Amino acid sequence: MFVEAEVWQGKKTVALARWLIGRHLVRRFPDGHSEARLITETEAYHGETDLACHARAGRTARTDVMYGPGGVWYVYLCYGIHELLNLVVGPPDWPAAILIRGVEGASGPGRVTRQLTIDRTLNRQPATPDAGLWIEDRGVRVPAARVTATPRIGVDYAGPVWASKPWRFIVDPRWLASRPPVLSPAAATPGPPSLAAPRPPASAEPSTLDRSDRKAGRTSRRPRPRGD
Repeated sequence: MFVEAEVWQGKKTVALARWLIGRHLVRRFPDGHSEARLITETEAYHGETDLACHARAGRTARTDVMYGPGGVWYVYLCYGIHELLNLVVGPPDWPAAILIRGVEGASGPGRVTRQLTIDRTLNRQPATPDAGLWIEDRGVRVPAARVTATPRIGVDYAGPVWASKPWRFIVDPRWLASRPPVLSPAAATPGPPSLAAPRPPASAEPSTLDRSDRKAGRTSRRPRPRGD
């Protein structure tokens, strides 16, 4: 089942990053054939106050795409080598995105884009079949015990508070090796009537404060983007 844009437009970046685990990234190639890969690793980047997020410096030519409504792709070049794929989430003027770090058969964000022929021509494109790259819920549910939350990779520059946020989610490879067959789109479990897919669990939302937030004197309960 195709996941509609409305699902991505709340301020639930961390919850959505976790919820993406087990969904499918689907790529339609120029020759017309499609390939679906189960998402196995994600990272959440949540607003201007998140010092690991590209939006920490405010709205720029590169980050402007993050300030639009969720449900579009943010693709950028890293170190002049790797194209990296992010899904913009959140309401307008709230810059947040989820980095797709891994899919089944491709571990690492650079490998994801190479294997699925994803590049910056998809930047700012909607996450829809018409654009050739979208998310589907095919009914796969990864057990909570098989998903690990860790600090994000390569963000030491953000300082100890933000670098230590457990906002990276990764599937246990042993579960991948033993998981049941993937359901076809027609057989996927439908979501609630108001959304194309189930709502993320409230317990995973970034509104929950941790001790490091309190020590830093910040509250991520209702962060306000600059300029509002």
